[in-house]
Amino acid sequence: MQSEDIEALLNGAEETDTLEFKAAVAWDRNLFVKDILAMANVIDGGRIVVGVEDQTFQRQGLTPGQLASYRIDEMRDGIAPFADPRAIFRMDAVADLQGRWYVVIEVSSFEDVPVICRRDGADVRAGTIYFRGRTRRPESAPVSNSADMRDMVERAAALSARRLRRIGFVPDLPAGPDYDAELGGL
Repeated sequence: MQSEDIEALLNGAEETDTLEFKAAVAWDRNLFVKDILAMANVIDGGRIVVGVEDQTFQRQGLTPGQLASYRIDEMRDGIAPFADPRAIFRMDAVADLQGRWYVVIEVSSFEDVPVICRRDGADVRAGTIYFRGRTRRPESAPVSNSADMRDMVERAAALSARRLRRIGFVPDLPAGPDYDAELGGL
């Protein structure tokens, strides 16, 4: 990610189902676990930008000490006990055009089945599926309606069908009608 990319994310942006802002804070898994689990269940994943006040969207940037606390291996180790299956994410540190530093956590969508919270934590509960729905204001919250559940189930079914096709397990389908032959070359 480059300075131009962070500028594009921050200029006039507001939180959405795929974009979350966090104030300038040091890494603390308890502050991020629910958002990472929720974004892993969104169709295209999402991004968490750290260093932007999440109510006013005012740019703050991170101090050198806060920035140094974001170490990807420790971040993954901190989130892993909460995610079943794993939540996949990466992290970039990037400066805006004014020289303020931000951390952008890019969370990938689940690979096969939705990510379930595996254990209780400060802001999460074991057995809960967190999601960022398009049908309500952007927030990371437990699945609470059929539309959000349907989005996840349909995504999981499509991924499962793609995986089965890739490994060669595709049922034989009967040949359909040959419309070209019926039309006689029209």
